[in-house]
Amino acid sequence: MTDSNDDPEATIDPDEDVGDSTALGSTDDQSVSDLDDVVLDNLDTGTGETSDEASRGLFDDLLEGEPIFENKEVLRPSYTPHKLPHREEQINNMATILVTALRGDTPSNILIYGKTGTGKTASAKFVSEELETTSQKYEVPCEVEYINCEVTDTQYRVLAQLANKFINKNIDVIDERIDDLEQLRSRAREDTSELADSDYDSLAALDDAIDELEAEKDEFEEVPMTGWPTDRVYSSFFDAVDYHERVVVIMLDEIDKLVEKSGDDTLYNLSRMNSELENSRVSIMGISNDLKFTDFLDPRVKSSLGEEEIVFPPYDANQLRDILQARADVAFKGDALTDDVIPLCAAFAAQEHGDARRALDLLRTAGELAERDQIDDVEEDHVRQAQEKIELDRVVEVVRTLPTQSKIVLFAIILLEKNGVHNINTGEVFNIYKNLCAEIDADVLTQRRVTDLISELDMLGIVNAVVVSKGRYGRTKEISLSVPTEETEAVLLSDSRLGDIDDVQPFVQARFDN
Repeated sequence: MTDSNDDPEATIDPDEDVGDSTALGSTDDQSVSDLDDVVLDNLDTGTGETSDEASRGLFDDLLEGEPIFENKEVLRPSYTPHKLPHREEQINNMATILVTALRGDTPSNILIYGKTGTGKTASAKFVSEELETTSQKYEVPCEVEYINCEVTDTQYRVLAQLANKFINKNIDVIDERIDDLEQLRSRAREDTSELADSDYDSLAALDDAIDELEAEKDEFEEVPMTGWPTDRVYSSFFDAVDYHERVVVIMLDEIDKLVEKSGDDTLYNLSRMNSELENSRVSIMGISNDLKFTDFLDPRVKSSLGEEEIVFPPYDANQLRDILQARADVAFKGDALTDDVIPLCAAFAAQEHGDARRALDLLRTAGELAERDQIDDVEEDHVRQAQEKIELDRVVEVVRTLPTQSKIVLFAIILLEKNGVHNINTGEVFNIYKNLCAEIDADVLTQRRVTDLISELDMLGIVNAVVVSKGRYGRTKEISLSVPTEETEAVLLSDSRLGDIDDVQPFVQARFDN
């Protein structure tokens, strides 16, 4: 007997009019072609529409509801608002220091400290934009360059990125000057009196000036992201900055990440540039979440870099409410928010050390959830759902980026909990960990190292590890999961190595519980 799953004819709807049944078994090319036409033309999705029509209408249903957002980008961390509530003091301090640049002098270096989401980067970018706008107004050459050191975290990359920014700006300046001179040359060829008010006494001198600019332009070679000696990259950056007179403010966001990864060589080179520059002046603005990162700097760099320090304190719930309200007025349509949404977002974020970024994420995610539900109003329940979603997303990202050994230890704890073991101790985790390592052919660490990995998972908030006394049996660490089991297990199994694990039933050591 033939299994219907193996029979291609079993997929044909018996009610379809496909002609004589003998034709189905025919080897005639025309019959096969006719059958293909029937199957394709009459494939029904169960809704009376063809699959093509169903896919075309896929987004129509989603677009039926009225959008809640007017401008969602206002709720993203990358957005720089026109006004920053409760940061007037810090902004004025920065402006007071940087105003020197508008007089053509070198501003003091600035270090900005504060926890995540306290408005450091937004305030610094706001002041920088104002500085550049004002410099154009008064025709004072002043430029600000922003580098995110969490992404660009080595001396080579920082210098290469800065060099290329200034090289491109210099080329633009040269192109503009060449264009002006070529227009002058064109007019002077018709009437040499055009040269009277210029710096050139002849067409030949004008030609020489254009050729010289073309030669200067050719000398600027873009720095590759790898491959050059660091001193050559620094030299290219130095020459590019010093090409013409200007004051440059280099904003290094997450500056502690650069120091952590590459030491303080970059800061040392940047901080001593002014003694060698002829035309330009450079000032550094560092932004950091770590108040203690300067403890690891060379004393010379530390004294030079920390000329001015500005601290951004965390926001309280009332301040967060003001920030959210100002953004919500622009981000949402009409009365899309119920009265308790903004206070609740502010309260949740105030618990996270006054993190405005967290508050904005909550508000944006709550709006997205309401929009998906095709509801006209964002309600308190959407905020609570958003809080759970953001927390889960954070957990997923942390677990996904764990080293393999930490993932194996965490998987051992999950297996124990799933098998009903409570108050798990380190010895039990180590036994399962060894079995898992054998299963995927991974190196087995010592029990002491596994205990250290459990402590690291505890610091990340993934597990809860508490040292308890067992009386005369000594002290032990009791471990429990602090994150959702199913979601965490799914993230671990998405790892190619752990995904190969067969169903390993944990061997639970017999023990006595007091």
